[in-house]
Amino acid sequence: MISIFVNRKEELKILEKEWEKKNSFVVVYGRRRVGKTELIKQFLKDKRGITYTAEETSKTIQIREFKNQIASFLNDEFLMTQEFKEWKPLFSYLQKVLDPNKKFYIWIDEFPYLMKTSPELPSVLQQFIDDFLRKSNIFFIISGSLFGIIREKVLSSSSPLYGRRTRDILLLPLKFNFVKEFLNWRLEDRFKLYFTIGGIPEYLLLARNYKDYTSFIESEFLNKNGHFYREPHFLLSREFKEIKTYFSILTAISLGNTTPTQIANFVGIKTREIYPYLDNLISYGFVGRMEFLFKKKSVYFVKDPFFDFWFNFVYRNRTQIELGIKELNKEVLNTYFGKRFEIFVYENLPIIFPRLKKLTKHIKTYKKNNKGLQIEIDIVALNEKIKEILFAECKWKSRVNAEKVVEELAEKARYVDWFKDKRKESYAVFAKSFSKRIKEFEGKKVYCFDLRELEKSLKNKNLTKSP
Repeated sequence: MISIFVNRKEELKILEKEWEKKNSFVVVYGRRRVGKTELIKQFLKDKRGITYTAEETSKTIQIREFKNQIASFLNDEFLMTQEFKEWKPLFSYLQKVLDPNKKFYIWIDEFPYLMKTSPELPSVLQQFIDDFLRKSNIFFIISGSLFGIIREKVLSSSSPLYGRRTRDILLLPLKFNFVKEFLNWRLEDRFKLYFTIGGIPEYLLLARNYKDYTSFIESEFLNKNGHFYREPHFLLSREFKEIKTYFSILTAISLGNTTPTQIANFVGIKTREIYPYLDNLISYGFVGRMEFLFKKKSVYFVKDPFFDFWFNFVYRNRTQIELGIKELNKEVLNTYFGKRFEIFVYENLPIIFPRLKKLTKHIKTYKKNNKGLQIEIDIVALNEKIKEILFAECKWKSRVNAEKVVEELAEKARYVDWFKDKRKESYAVFAKSFSKRIKEFEGKKVYCFDLRELEKSLKNKNLTKSP
């Protein structure tokens, strides 16, 4: 597969600053295939040092391979002939032979694999850092994909390595603007792709092999031999011991069970027991939480578009896929894109309107003519300090009549009791395209964004940086 390195300018700046220090201990982590290894390779390409990529093998083999990489770098024939059964003697030897005044790096990639076989390794490294590394000019960097192990065994306050790192970088997926760096599909297909696989570089590289969105989905998702057909099983099994519970939770949310009680009932556990699982999924970036205006409650959604798409269209249709049927219900697919479009706007609205930092969703039932009237507004953005409020609607449709949408939106807004006579109010409509646009309604500002304007607006708001 062709390698493409896109953006990551901020992360490279951070690493360069760390390199300029007398010594550094840097931790780079994130989900699989997000580009950690490529980032570090790019950073180290003009620097001298030791690179060791751990494998899931025995402790003895891991120590031998790491030792051989060091011996080769140092041209140490004696070290090459030695055998170590434990990490501590090896690092003790390194303290004697490494020159603390020379500038070079030691990079251990897939570090969690070492901790699986050697729980004592963090303590060994703590002593190595305290006794030697801090007094040296050496740049020490570890990286890994197993988020849970990195967080618990390296970054947490209970870890022997706590307080030793000089910097940690959680590498996140690329933003939408960088999709076009990988492939030249038409704009709508690029949005659809982002709503399907997100900004994972390796996934985008795979999509590069196809002429359009449909051919990519049919070959890689709706195919029992496709790259993504079993991918979630692999990703979840790497991170979680209770994979069945986490799998069930993601299934529940993708099917529309969005409150803790609904999710717990679907999974078959008590509501109070569901929160630690949800918190874990949020910390991994797999699940998100959306708050309601004026309510002390929230709903959960599958934040990671890859998992959301897979559970909706692969997991639910696996019987047909096994039979070789690759057709998707276009109406269901369009509904899915509508949902992802709303999530996309929700996550990016503070970039388009930077003064409106608080985002909520408004769903409330009012009594009208002795009947229940449910008011639902896709997104409400607030600035409580200056009492400014924006009501937004997202329409995954072409040729949208913005005047009609805003007229309905303004009617809904009248039911929102928030500084009603004092607030500064405006509206926004997001759509694939418009048949009619307006700039104001009843003296209030109206913003209209089609896909091209949305992309341009995000780019112009300094979205050239990684998240």
